[in-house]
Amino acid sequence: MFDRFALADLNVRVLGAPMAGGPSTPALAAAISNSGGLGFLAAGLQSAAEMADSILATRRLTSGPIGVNLFVPQRSGVTIEELGAFAAALEDDAEGYGVALGEPHGDDEWDAKLEALCDLRPEVVSFTFGSPSESQYRRLGDVGILTLASVTTVHEAVVAVSFGADAVVAQGPDAGGHRATFDARARPPGEPLDDLVSALAACFDCPIIAAGGLATAAAVRRMRAAGAAAVQVGTAFLLADEAGTNPVHRAALRDPRFTETVLTRAFTGRYARALRNRFVDKHEAHAIFGFPEVAMITGPIQAAAVKLGDPHGVGMWTGAAYRHARSGPAADIVRQLAG
Repeated sequence: MFDRFALADLNVRVLGAPMAGGPSTPALAAAISNSGGLGFLAAGLQSAAEMADSILATRRLTSGPIGVNLFVPQRSGVTIEELGAFAAALEDDAEGYGVALGEPHGDDEWDAKLEALCDLRPEVVSFTFGSPSESQYRRLGDVGILTLASVTTVHEAVVAVSFGADAVVAQGPDAGGHRATFDARARPPGEPLDDLVSALAACFDCPIIAAGGLATAAAVRRMRAAGAAAVQVGTAFLLADEAGTNPVHRAALRDPRFTETVLTRAFTGRYARALRNRFVDKHEAHAIFGFPEVAMITGPIQAAAVKLGDPHGVGMWTGAAYRHARSGPAADIVRQLAG
C-alpha cells in the first residue's frame, strides 16, 4: 500500500486550476506547491509523453505535491457535414491570417496517460468532462493517487462519487475556460457557486473544492464558510510571472477595451468562457458542438493570431473575475488569496 496525500496535508488550501493551452506550466505548478498550496498541470489534449515530461519537470522544481488534470474521452457526435459547414465559415479568417485550417486527427492517448500516471504517481489526478470507470479510479487509488472529479451539478457529483472519486471540484458559472459538464452538448448550468457548494457539502462526506470566479481572499473565505475544504483558482494566476499565458492574452487582460467574458463554442466546439472578441461575435451564431474536432480546425487561426499579436482571432480563456488578476510571483498571489 502507498501513503495517500490528503487535502488536509496542505498548509494553504489553495489549488491552482489546470489551464490548458499554455498558462499552466511546470514553473507555475511548482511555485504554487512551494507556497503551501497544490499546483496543477493541464494534460488535456497533450500526448502521454508531453504529460510525463511536464510531471518530471515539475518534480525537479518542487518537493511539494502536484496535481494533473485529464479530459475524460467523449464522443462529440459531430458529423462530417457539420464540420465542413463550420470550416467553410472560417475560410475568410484562414485566408486573412495566411494559414490553412487544421484537420481533426488522433486521440487523447487516454490509456497511455493512465499508465504513465500510475508510474509517475503525482499526488492528485483530477478529471474534467465526465467520470472515469470504477476500475480506473481504483487503479489510481491503489498506487496512492487522490482522485478529484470536476462537476457542475449534484447529479454529476453523485455519478462521480459512486464510481469512486475521492473528492469533487464544484465548478461554478463564472469559471474561465471550458465548463466541466458531463454532457458535451448541454448548456452549462447557471446555479451560483455558493449554492452548488452548499448543496454538495450537505449531500456528501467527501471534500468539496470550490472553483470558478474566485480571485480574492474574500471570495476564498466565503467558499470556505459555505463548506468547501479548499478552493481551486485559475484566472487569478493568468498574469503570474510563472504562467505560460501568451503575450496577446496578457495584454488583453489589462486592456480596458475588453469589457466582458462570454460563454462560447466558437473556438473549440464546447462551451468555454473567454474574453469577448471579434471571432466570437462573428462565429458564435453558427458555432457547432464538436470537441475537440473544432479546436483542431481553428488551431492554426488561433496560433497565427497570437504570432501576429491580434487578440481578435484567439480564444483567451478567462473567468468572470479577470479584473482581479495581478502580475507578480505566484507565491505572492497564493498569499493574497489565503488572506
